[in-house]
Formats: sequence, structure tokens, C-alpha cells
Amino acid sequence: MNKHFLLLPPFVALAAALCAPLALAAPAQKPARPQTVAKPAATASAPAKAAPAAASPTEQPADYIVAVVNSEPITNHEVRARMAQARHDLQRQNQPVPPEAQLRKNVLENLITERAELQQARQDGIKVDDDMLRQAELTIARRNQIATVADLERRVQTEEGIPVQDFRDDVRRQVLTARLRDRVAESKVNITDAEVDAFVRKQTRQQNPNAAAPMPQLNIAMILIAVPEGASNQEVARLQARAQEVARRAKAGDDFAALARQYSDANGKGEDGGVLGLRPANGYPDLFVQALAQANAGDIVGPIRSAAGFHILKLLERKQPNDLPDIAVPQTHVSQILLRISPSQSEQVARQRLADFKRRIVSGQASFEALAKQYSQDDSASDGGDMGWIVTEQLPSDLAQVINNLDPGQISDPVVTPSGIALLRVDGHRQQVLTADQQRQLARNILRERKTQEAFDTWAREVRRRAWVEYRDPPQ
Repeated sequence: MNKHFLLLPPFVALAAALCAPLALAAPAQKPARPQTVAKPAATASAPAKAAPAAASPTEQPADYIVAVVNSEPITNHEVRARMAQARHDLQRQNQPVPPEAQLRKNVLENLITERAELQQARQDGIKVDDDMLRQAELTIARRNQIATVADLERRVQTEEGIPVQDFRDDVRRQVLTARLRDRVAESKVNITDAEVDAFVRKQTRQQNPNAAAPMPQLNIAMILIAVPEGASNQEVARLQARAQEVARRAKAGDDFAALARQYSDANGKGEDGGVLGLRPANGYPDLFVQALAQANAGDIVGPIRSAAGFHILKLLERKQPNDLPDIAVPQTHVSQILLRISPSQSEQVARQRLADFKRRIVSGQASFEALAKQYSQDDSASDGGDMGWIVTEQLPSDLAQVINNLDPGQISDPVVTPSGIALLRVDGHRQQVLTADQQRQLARNILRERKTQEAFDTWAREVRRRAWVEYRDPPQ
């Protein structure tokens, strides 16, 4: 388990596009949480505020059931509230709003699918506790540049007109959906090494179209029937017939190494079985590479003619190189003291404690490492808060900005992270060439996210198909 708080939890990963440094391109994703505070969906127990234009303040339409999903109702007020939210979001993005009937149909179908998914989550025992909800709200607040959860909830209620409980219910639903998504990924998503290598090479070629294709390596065994310089046509014919007989026997299954020792005129007289060794293809004559272009390991080719004579070739191995293009990324050595938010430790208390820690460190009364070992609520505590070298381009932009603005040895003020409130210390900056394993891990993460979304979409369609749905007409 990676101990870095900087790796986002699943629900945040849905809201932030995967960052792939340099040649690794990030897949397109559907954000689960907008970057600005938007109206949440309504719940059956506490419908969200309807659009003002839908009805006059003194004439609110009566509520009624518009659909039933596996015995659970969806009300007209829920549909109207979600339609108001959809209009608001589309207008803010300068996108056209569909006609009223089409918008209502789309919203209702989305609510039906969502309700079926949440029912499946309950059936599978997936829950979102208060601590998870609190962490989600902290992250939303930070992403919207709001200092505290209390400020976030105040803004949602006063500026957006959404009751705080409705907002919390919406966040809880989104976290629950993200956990469902992770559950689907665990059971259905598998990334092979071949997929990872192909993805890295594809992205590298897109980044640098003029880059040469990686050179395969070949291991070849050869038998040479030499033709002396100035040989007569009769002598050439005799030697060619000899080469053809050797090739026939090799293709018939005779031991190639034994034939090389008996017949080859190459240096060493075939004592090594004619094996030339594994080397890049450009280390062999073009004549050999072309002759073996379509050959598989174990195939015999020839005889083929060169200035030296007649060659019988056996392809022992064709190997794609493991070396990947160099990719250098900025890294920062980071240490942290992390305090988690809980019923016994509010955000304000955590901030005050960390501010006191910073004062003690700066004044020389305590060391960062000692306080981390004693108080940090993270796996890095045993290492004095040392989280090692972090690829800053993979961080949420707000955290990356905090870290990048710190000089080596400098300590941040208390900052919100996806795991709690933390003091961060930068111990150094560097440009680091990623190893092949690190490149592949980045690629694997991107491919996993892409496949996870595809698998979840397929799963959601199946859950919707299995759901019993009854549509109801409005009362007359």
C-alpha cells in the first residue's frame, strides 16, 4: 500500500483527470465532482430546490410518483430539481439546453439508472461512513479554494440555495458510486504487460513522430559454405549443391549445431554450433535481416548467396528490446506530518495543533522528524514523515502549487489533503529520468482508469437492464 497522501482516493480520482507526464497521455474521463460547487441531485427524502422558472412562488405543483425502480419511487419534485440543476450546469458551460420534454426524459432515465446502482450498492454492503463523507467534503472545499468545510456548507446554502443535508446526501451518493466503480474494477479490469508496453510506445511515437521504431534483437546460427574468390562456374555450382543438401538436412530435423561443426567454413569452423549471438538487428548484414524478416524462432532459411559464399541461417530468437525512451520528470522530496479529521479531532483542532508544531520546529524546540514519529497519523510516521521523491505533475494542482513554491527545508502552513490536514516540508527538487518500471506503472495506471470507466459503464447498463421499472402518468 503506497503511503503517500498525495495519491488521490478513488472518489477524487474521478474528479481529476489522470496526469501523465510527458509522453504518457491521460485518458478522457467523466468527472464525478465539478471543479466549482454545483447544485447536488435531490434525494427522495429531501428534494432539492426546484428551478424558479418552473412555477410561481405561490403555485408549487403537487408532488407525485413518476416512476418506481424495484419498489423505490422517484418523485416529480426530484425530476424537476435535477432538471433545474442540468439547466444551470449547461448554461454555465455555454451549452445549449435541450427542449423541455427531451431534458425531462434524459433526467428521468439518469435518475432511474442512479437509483438502480445505489440499490445494488446497498445489496452488496457498500457503505459510506461519516469519516469518508467528511474527507470528501474537505477535498471539495479545497478544490473550490474554500478554507473549511463549514465555509463550503455555508456557501452551498446561501449562494446555491441548497439545504446542507441535501448537499451531504449528494456527496455521499457520489462517494458511494465511486466505491461501486472501484468494486467493478477489482473484479473486471486486468492490464497485461503487453498492453502497457504497447501504450508507452504508442504515446512516445505520438509525442515524437520522427523517432525511429525500436530495433528488435536477433540471435542467429549460421552455416557458411564458402566460395573462393575467382571460383569457376562449375565450382560455384558444386558448392551451391552442397549448401542445398546441408539446408535440406537442417530443415528435415538434423541437429543444426552438429551440421555447423561438420560443414561450416565460417571463422571457428562451427565449433560454437554456428551461433552468432543476440544483437540488435542492425548488427547483422541486411541480407540476413531481410531473409529472416518473416521467420519464427526455430525456422531454417537458405541457402542465400553473399560475396563470401552460401549461408544457411537458423533464427534462434527474436526479442523486442525492453529499453524505453528516456522520460525525465520533476520530482520533489517531501516529508509530512498528517492529522486526520475525526469526531474526536475537528478540522480546526487539527489546524491549531499543526500550527503549534510548525512554531516549535521553526523555533528549534522540536524536530520535524520527532514530531512526525510521535503524532503523524500516516504510514510515513515511522520514517519521520519521509515520503520519498514525489512526481509533482501527478498531484492535484493545489497541492502541487504548495509544494513547488517551497524551497528546500521550508515548511508549509497547515494544508488540506485528501487524507486530512498536513504540514509539508520540501527536502529537495530534482529532474529524474524514470526507469522503465516507473514508466510502465504510469502507463498501467492510465490504462486501468480507462478500462475501469468502460467496465463500469457496461456494468451500469446491465444493472439498469435488470431493474424492474414502472413509469407512471401524472395525476389528472
